Amino acid sequence: MQFEQVAVGKKANIYYDGKCVSHTVTLADGTRKSVGVILPSTLKFELSTKEIMEVVDGCAYVSIDGAPERAFAAGESWTVEAGGYFIVRTTAPVHYVCHFG
Repeated sequence: MQFEQVAVGKKANIYYDGKCVSHTVTLADGTRKSVGVILPSTLKFELSTKEIMEVVDGCAYVSIDGAPERAFAAGESWTVEAGGYFIVRTTAPVHYVCHFG
């Protein structure tokens, strides 16, 4: 439930008027991730790089590239390729880790 030996960006990444807030984490090997929370909302994310979104706590309802919405609970993840998009709907806070690439 934690990353060891990391650098954490001090400034938060704030999207959609604060409905999604994260911090960038850089691992010792240079791998970059973000750790954050999505508050109750429906948000669309268009991606320039591949992302794997891991749900740490809560439940997210996600449509990937226009596919039917599917629920993802704690311990589950979804993947979106570079150039794709996802729409995430939450009814309660969702804690996540975004793995890039």
